[in-house]
Amino acid sequence: MKRGAIFDMDGTLFDTEKLYQRAWLDVAAQFGVEKNFDLPKAISGTNLGAESERIVRQFYPNIDAKAYIARVLEVVDTWRTQRLELMAGVEEILAFFKSAGVAMAVASSAPVAVIEENLTRANLRGYFEVLIGGNLVTHGKPAPDIFLLAAERLNLPASDCYIFEDSFNGIRAAAASGGVAIMIPDTVQPTDDIKKICAVFTSLTEAQRAIEHGQI
Repeated sequence: MKRGAIFDMDGTLFDTEKLYQRAWLDVAAQFGVEKNFDLPKAISGTNLGAESERIVRQFYPNIDAKAYIARVLEVVDTWRTQRLELMAGVEEILAFFKSAGVAMAVASSAPVAVIEENLTRANLRGYFEVLIGGNLVTHGKPAPDIFLLAAERLNLPASDCYIFEDSFNGIRAAAASGGVAIMIPDTVQPTDDIKKICAVFTSLTEAQRAIEHGQI
């Protein structure tokens, strides 16, 4: 078994990725542009900074990309405070890793303050030694920086860590870091190219079972 486990947050620990997917579309009307259903997929997993602004400008070159992103975050924050649900199997896999002495981190494109708030509200904060937000790295996913930093803070090489993700950009980042990339699909299903660089499981429960049996 690996000595470390690094988790993405939205769509991996919490059932919040769908909120972002919806907000990227709903906010379009507020800016006087039409919904583009390719935007949520393209932007999923990025650090909501320069890379996200670049993607928004690709789809909507005539609007203020920074303002668009800020509005999306406001909308999601409102929804998130009303309802924050765990993905299936979260509590079980965290308890399993804790009992096995596996060090754990969260590495999310969200700011550290949001990660801290979500984990605290869900009574999960005590499981994690390290929290890394997108605001702590220059290059967001699909660059591997966020996972490399998380592994470094755990005092482990990335190759000694399981990395759990739900987005294409996140899986690319996990694979590039040298960690054991594990995809738990949420809003998107893996393509053939994505399947080549990660293990895919339908849930954290299924992934836990594979780890227990030494299959990954």
